[in-house]
Amino acid sequence: MTEQAKPYTPLTSENAALVLVDHQVGLMTGVRDYSTGELKHNVVGLAKAAKALKLPIVALTTARDSMWGPIFPELVDALGGVQIIDRSSVNAWDDPKAAAAMEATGRKKLIFAGLSLEVCAAFPAITAIGKGYDAYVAVDACGTFSETKRQAGLIRMQQAGVIVSDYATLMVEILKDNARPEAGAVYEALDMPWAILVGQIAKAYGKI
Repeated sequence: MTEQAKPYTPLTSENAALVLVDHQVGLMTGVRDYSTGELKHNVVGLAKAAKALKLPIVALTTARDSMWGPIFPELVDALGGVQIIDRSSVNAWDDPKAAAAMEATGRKKLIFAGLSLEVCAAFPAITAIGKGYDAYVAVDACGTFSETKRQAGLIRMQQAGVIVSDYATLMVEILKDNARPEAGAVYEALDMPWAILVGQIAKAYGKI
């Protein structure tokens, strides 16, 4: 008999947090599954939408001063003052400061994105599952160095029970209701300004 799947409990502004891992300029140069422009667009959109939805955000780097450099500037701007924690460990959970920051969110659903997908996003997401969290990975806000690495990382995460999705779907799931006052900012962050325009047109016609 097949084991019953865990019941669906949606992401919300009250139960979710975002963890951004190692979106650093040195690692960006090796990414091969996305163009630099597309990856930056996706990560910045994810960060902006998360801020609009008032999610706690944990931003991490590794070996910032010795190997991989800082987070790319567009993301720093989007984070708007969020503290960036540097560490030396490969898995973010192995660093006491990073682990404390994730735990301090108080949220049981953690959304991860990182460079590289199969290490910097996958290792902490898989570890989170073992610690009793629900772990999600926004795969299009991650990047890696070959298609083999991407596919192997996705398989390993799914085997461990990590939920994989795209960044826009995760943020719209949290938004939940287009009547929320944050909706305009969220769709703008997701680069969907036409959604706002359609709404304005419909409202205008409704008054005729």
